[in-house]
Amino acid sequence: MNDLVDLVLSQWEQECPNLDISPMSVLSRVFRFHAFAARDVGQAFKRHNLHQGEFDVLATLYRTGAPHAMNPQKLVAALLLTSGAMTNRLDRLEQAGLLARTPNPDDRRGVIVALTPEGLRVIKQVLKDYLRELEALLAPLNAAERRQMAGLLKKLLIPHDQETPGGIAA
Repeated sequence: MNDLVDLVLSQWEQECPNLDISPMSVLSRVFRFHAFAARDVGQAFKRHNLHQGEFDVLATLYRTGAPHAMNPQKLVAALLLTSGAMTNRLDRLEQAGLLARTPNPDDRRGVIVALTPEGLRVIKQVLKDYLRELEALLAPLNAAERRQMAGLLKKLLIPHDQETPGGIAA
């Protein structure tokens, strides 16, 4: 069975027969799948009146364990954001009652950001919807194929993770 990328590749092969377009056969599919995944996962966030970035903040606080709190600088580092972008996300989540800022007992100039009880309730529900969307996206693959794909993608990512520990450089 052919996909749209097969059509695009055949056009490139006709137009540029002397070029090695084999990298396109992998990465064009990765890019296309990312677009579908972003669309579908975005719908899960939208049902909860959240954006991807806001989910990332809530999820980071949640996965750190009780008391589901950290200083904004650690959030910035964990999510590879500028402090301005983080402030905007924190403001919106605080206005929605999903997190609270409290003075940092170890640094009078700083604050600690923590999930509120409502934020904890919301992230638990959004996480279920998020995982349901991911499961649907991966449904065509069996468990062995998922492990193989995860391993191959990990192999591609490790050199980049070593190049820029923590993520993508700005």
